[in-house]
Amino acid sequence: MPDPEGHPSCEEMELRAVMHALSDRLRYEVISALVREPEGTERHCSSFGLPVTKSTRSHHFRILREAGLIRQVDRGNSRMAQLRKADLDARFPGLLELIRKNPAPPRAH
Repeated sequence: MPDPEGHPSCEEMELRAVMHALSDRLRYEVISALVREPEGTERHCSSFGLPVTKSTRSHHFRILREAGLIRQVDRGNSRMAQLRKADLDARFPGLLELIRKNPAPPRAH
């Protein structure tokens, strides 16, 4: 059962949910950026520069959180996202390395 913030345990992470979350270009872009950060890095959700409204951005981060790809932590009035690297490496070995080797393509302007 997910914790009160909606984060599934490592054992509850499902490959289908992870793949669904990664199938969206913007969500893949977020994970692609986080996988290149030092382990434990927390980033504000708006720091990714997603070209969507705040409510749509919240939706994307909810999908990533519920799939188990990120952990969201409240820091005052901000919500920070952190890649769940150890959990993902344990549950889906090699997945993050595949993402690292296949970065999100640059967005067209």
